[in-house]
Amino acid sequence: MQNPPFPALRELLEMMGEAGRYLAEIGTCEGAAGNLSVCARWPVEPRESFPLVSEFTLPQAVPDLENATLLVSGSGMRLREIKNDPLANLACIVVKPGGQSAQLYTSKGSRFSRVTSEFNSHLAVHYDQVLASGTNFHAIVHVQPVHLTFLSHIPRYQDETYLNTHLLRWQPETILNLPEGIGFMPFQVPGSTELMTANVVWARNHRLVVWAKHGVMARSDQSLMHAVDLVEYAETAARYEYLNLCAGEPASGLSRDEIRAICRANNVQQSFF
Repeated sequence: MQNPPFPALRELLEMMGEAGRYLAEIGTCEGAAGNLSVCARWPVEPRESFPLVSEFTLPQAVPDLENATLLVSGSGMRLREIKNDPLANLACIVVKPGGQSAQLYTSKGSRFSRVTSEFNSHLAVHYDQVLASGTNFHAIVHVQPVHLTFLSHIPRYQDETYLNTHLLRWQPETILNLPEGIGFMPFQVPGSTELMTANVVWARNHRLVVWAKHGVMARSDQSLMHAVDLVEYAETAARYEYLNLCAGEPASGLSRDEIRAICRANNVQQSFF
């Protein structure tokens, strides 16, 4: 949830540029992999920055997002390049009354012909979270962190309890920032309706969900950088787990009693330890 004064379009664009730059720095979005979006439910005037307007049919009806503004990365765009030229790499979508369609705003220097193929999953999660909480702001990151994605190929890490008990054990910060744990969604074809539908369900109980063999989606109603932070916490945990595997698993991480003590001291509720 954002409080007044609300971020202007310029600030939202800067936020997306900084997120894209950092996600690239930590190795989560090779080439044109990955996508970002934010949903703002306060008035935003896009025309000065995005003067080209076309009609856009939404992948699902979102009547409660009427007049909401969504900023989303374009298909084939590199997240690392958003910071230097946000208008070339992003689109602005304003939901029309009724929520069936929208106006798609782009710049004269736009480098893409359509928004990211994962927009259906972004929109569905934005809408579900707005309906659940009434938030006026929601941000989503989809990227492919190397170690999290690698572990998702190993059968035993495809069990959500196993995944969490092995990843949340390496640093106190992990359980404190992801007390609900990391969701795990079985493989779905990228961009498909099946992925969109399944992801909404997993995202209801988790702020970060591993898409098996495909990456992760993280969400936040605080800021886009907070969603980026969740990716970094989870990827760091996965890197510790990977290092331990490579070393022959000599380390056991924090014990259950140590993790419980950390949670008690910080009034954190969790269900894995």
